[in-house]
Amino acid sequence: MAYLLKRLSFLLLSLWYVRAVELLEAKALLRWKESLPNQSSLQTWTLAVNNENLTSPCNWFGISCDNAGSIVGINLASSRIRGNLSNLDFSYFPNLACLNLSSNVLSGRIPSELGSLSKLTDLNLSMNYLSGFLPLSLANLTQISLLYVGNNLISGELDPRLFSNWNRLQFLELHNNNFTGMIPSEIGLLVNLVELALSSNHFHGFVPSEIGNLTNLDALALHRNHLSGPIPSSFGNLTELTMLFLHQNEFSGTFPHSLLNCNLLVELLLFTNRLSGFVPQGLANLTSLRELHLSENNFSGPLPQVCQGAKLQLFTAAFNNFTGPIPKSLRNCTSLVRVRLHNNQLSGSLDRDFGVYPNLNYCELSHNRLEGLLSAKWGGCRNLEQLKVAGNMIKGEIPEEFGKLNRLAVLDLSSNQLVGKIPKVLGRLTSLYFLNLSNNQLSDVVPLEIGKLSGLEDLDLSENKLNGQIPGQLGECSKLHNLCLRKNYFNGSIPFQLGSLALQGSLDLSQNLLTQQIPPELAKLTMLEHLNVSHNMLSGSIPSLFGTMTSLTSIDFSYNDLEGPVPDSGFFRRASPAAFSNNKNLCGEVLGLKPCSNTPVEKETHKKNHNAPIIIVSASLSWLILSLALFILYALSRRAKRSRESKEAMVLEARNPLSVLNYDGKIVYEDIIEATESFDEKYCIGSGGSGRVYKAKLTLGPVLAIKKLLCLDGEQMEKLRSFTNEIRALTEIRHKNIVKFYGFCCHGPHKFLVYDYIERGSLADVLRDDMKAKELEWSKRIKLVKDVANGLSYMHHDCVQSIIHRDISSKNVLLNDEYEACISDFGTAKILNPDSSNVTVLAGTLGYVAPELAYTVSATEKCDVYSFGVVALEVMMGKHPAELVSVLNSCLDQKDIQLVLDPRIRTPADEETALEVASIVRHAVSCICVEPKSRPTMRWVSQALSEARTNV
Repeated sequence: MAYLLKRLSFLLLSLWYVRAVELLEAKALLRWKESLPNQSSLQTWTLAVNNENLTSPCNWFGISCDNAGSIVGINLASSRIRGNLSNLDFSYFPNLACLNLSSNVLSGRIPSELGSLSKLTDLNLSMNYLSGFLPLSLANLTQISLLYVGNNLISGELDPRLFSNWNRLQFLELHNNNFTGMIPSEIGLLVNLVELALSSNHFHGFVPSEIGNLTNLDALALHRNHLSGPIPSSFGNLTELTMLFLHQNEFSGTFPHSLLNCNLLVELLLFTNRLSGFVPQGLANLTSLRELHLSENNFSGPLPQVCQGAKLQLFTAAFNNFTGPIPKSLRNCTSLVRVRLHNNQLSGSLDRDFGVYPNLNYCELSHNRLEGLLSAKWGGCRNLEQLKVAGNMIKGEIPEEFGKLNRLAVLDLSSNQLVGKIPKVLGRLTSLYFLNLSNNQLSDVVPLEIGKLSGLEDLDLSENKLNGQIPGQLGECSKLHNLCLRKNYFNGSIPFQLGSLALQGSLDLSQNLLTQQIPPELAKLTMLEHLNVSHNMLSGSIPSLFGTMTSLTSIDFSYNDLEGPVPDSGFFRRASPAAFSNNKNLCGEVLGLKPCSNTPVEKETHKKNHNAPIIIVSASLSWLILSLALFILYALSRRAKRSRESKEAMVLEARNPLSVLNYDGKIVYEDIIEATESFDEKYCIGSGGSGRVYKAKLTLGPVLAIKKLLCLDGEQMEKLRSFTNEIRALTEIRHKNIVKFYGFCCHGPHKFLVYDYIERGSLADVLRDDMKAKELEWSKRIKLVKDVANGLSYMHHDCVQSIIHRDISSKNVLLNDEYEACISDFGTAKILNPDSSNVTVLAGTLGYVAPELAYTVSATEKCDVYSFGVVALEVMMGKHPAELVSVLNSCLDQKDIQLVLDPRIRTPADEETALEVASIVRHAVSCICVEPKSRPTMRWVSQALSEARTNV
């Protein structure tokens, strides 16, 4: 009986101890929960009474326990947790073996107390915003086998003492942080490592040869650092290696022969280094290779006979000094998906050395010494999207089989020796947006079918032997931005249909046999920057409406038979005399041209009868003297009056910012007032915090959007009068994804901004309308997000002076008829605050404003980045992300992404589109990071999104 009582006492004591431990652990977790701003994912974390018992933390979300009830695992990955770890007391979890807090929004430092978790085997803190140093106390984790802290903001050098006790470590990921210094040689002590990722940091110096001791390594990633010196020959000991990423460093020396021992390699990336010498032919023995990237080095000699294992998919060797023939092994390498061998000195025959590649989607062989013909076999590469073989010695005709490449988007056959006609079948390539056949010997007429390429953006047929008339059907290529037909034998007139194009770059029709007058319809090309019609036989005058082409930066009308006045406005005033030389009789207010004048009235000479009486002569002479005196007095008074008027006009112009429009300011002002009937409400198309927007169709000009501003006080007006140069700078912004800004008008009672009119209206209006939103399928949404990124990148990085928009929102993103996005209203914030590069009041639209503007007066490019992230999410979700902005993180998995997509359109069916959508969502989330310095630049975002489909 005593034994039973003793046993029962022991059991009760044990149960009490377990419950006590549970309670201590639970309370430690609850204290951390209380410190977090968002606790929605931790709703089950509560000690509420359930059937007269406290709920066990073992039943909480993300918590696992051992048989004794002690917590051994905390897995809160992708739980949208914000906050830091300073309030999580790890001393209460002596049995913790697994801690996974990855893919959240945790910030602050990694607590040194983590080093006390002696039983910890898995520690995953990746994909957060943790900063500071990697605590030396982590060296005490003697049981650790997995340590992931990649994709954070951790800095400092790696302490060599960290690696002394990690004998069991198999997976170490420190990539995408801010580590500095050299890679410690002590890393060679981690002999059980299977995966080592130190990429995308700031490591420099030589790579320690001791890494060759890690013979169990399957993946080694050292790319995107500043590592230099030779690639260690000891890497040849890593015979289990399947992935070796050394690209984008400063490695020098030759390709180490010892790497040929790594015969399990699947991916070998060495591009963008300073490697030189021959690539060993023994590389052909690495038959498991799927990716081989050698581009942007100084390699020479022949290419190795790769693809012996028929598995190679991605092969790049561009921008080197490779010579010799194309490897014969490539002919039957049907696994190829992407090939880049351009900018070398490779020789061989295009038709003999290349076969049919059913999976190939990108092939660039430009700027080599390739000969042969364009084989009909290319028609069998049905997945081909880009083919570039420019700058070779290819002969023969363009085969009709090219018409079968219905996915082809880019075709560049320029600078070869091609002959014959341009095939009509190219008109079937409806995906084509870039076509360059220049600098060949193509002849005959341009087929009318080219006009069917509605998506074409760049067309270059220059320097051939094309003849006949320029087909008016080219005017149907509604997206064309650049058209070059220079140096051919085109005759007849310039088709007026070209005025219907959306040209924003260049129109070059020079060195042809064009005749007749220049069609005035070309004045509709208001976004055109370069116009060249020189060296033709054009007659008549330069249309006066060309003065309204405010985007022009270069013109050339030389060597024609043109006559009459040159437009006295716009770029024509500043053009070089050479732009008008060797014409028939051009005149105007341009240096080197004679001024235009009215037809002179012939003076009549009256003979006087020398035999007339002397009194008549005297009387006449007196009358003439009197008349001359009166005339001189009248002329002097008129001159004085004109001088006063001229000065007044100059003062008025100096005080009237509309003069930056490159139009006659008064005429434009009157036209706008007339077109809007003094801003009648029936012309109002929108309103915002700073004013209302009106549509104005000028009689002899473009359709404009007029933003009539709310009343400005006297101080603001005085600032504006000294702001003309900055307004002029804004008017010189030219980008296809930025709405053209013509200037600011301050005249009488009216103050307004003048923009180009964009047809479809704002992105906000489209997303709000269910019918319109359903028309905005995923491909269009992907494109317009990229458009906005490109426009903002231009404003931030490519303007003479960086321009901050300050009010990016879906209302300020406009869509044209082709659903191309254009950023609007970028002048408002700057014009309304002209005296400062920083905004001193909270500017922007609620819900799009970066959080730091609540406590700082300094607006930076990173504020625009934040707003872009919100807009990009809005496009993908179909509505403003609202509170999700604070909980989304960049490591959303595919299922999470599908949950936030706009339900009004079907989820992307094909994998390519789905991946692009996922990429946009993840990049958008990275843009809305609370910490400004953690947000990417718009240039980085723009490049990342553009490379989403073509990344190597």
